Amino acid sequence: MKVKLSGVIITYNEEAKIKNCIESLEPVCDEILVVDSFSTDKTKEICESKNVTFLTNEFLGHIEQKNFAKSMAKYNYIISLDADEVLDENAQESVLKIKENWTEKGYYFNRLNNYCGKWIRYGSWYPDLKLRLWDRRLGSWGGINPHDEFKFKNATKAKTLNGYILHYTADNKEQYKKQMEYFSDIAAKAYYAKNKKSSLLKIIFNPLFRFLRDYIFKLGILDGAEGLQVCKATAYGTYLKYVQLKKMNKLKNS
Repeated sequence: MKVKLSGVIITYNEEAKIKNCIESLEPVCDEILVVDSFSTDKTKEICESKNVTFLTNEFLGHIEQKNFAKSMAKYNYIISLDADEVLDENAQESVLKIKENWTEKGYYFNRLNNYCGKWIRYGSWYPDLKLRLWDRRLGSWGGINPHDEFKFKNATKAKTLNGYILHYTADNKEQYKKQMEYFSDIAAKAYYAKNKKSSLLKIIFNPLFRFLRDYIFKLGILDGAEGLQVCKATAYGTYLKYVQLKKMNKLKNS
């Protein structure tokens, strides 16, 4: 079955990366939709110069924003990218073939993550399968913010395509540290909303377990200095999440 495809992106102050994201979707999409959370930089101007459909919507969370964007797309078949991601040429070729003969309910890509100029191939960052090409009628975005994932209404299998989604996570250590602080705050609030609890044991044990798992058992050590930095930063983010959650639990009970 031949299909038409909407490319969907959510943005907030993404002037540095949005152009490359859009251009990677142009060869494969019949529509590109950007849903923006009232950016204060040049994101809107860049998007409008690329002739995409540009909408603004209040940001209530990554899951909520992506579900809104999904609902606003012109076509039922959707490929979803974050603003700091691009499709490589092999992924583009895979999508074009699928458009000519859509046979599955959805399709996975392997995401390859770039940290400070280095492609990370070990730890918890690789392999990094993401379900990003699907029929919107069959599911919706779920998970726990900020870790959204598309979920089908009924259990089903999806095929993995050739090619990578290239993810440019951070240009420097300080930028990634700020990302971890931002995401850990969102995650703590999402956990709190689901009545999850923190404790001193979780604050100490969970970050340590995360570091040892990623750096030793998942071989993050093989990514060199950058691998160590990534594993330390993600463990730090885990620590911050449980510290913040403990503060919120304490305020609730006071």
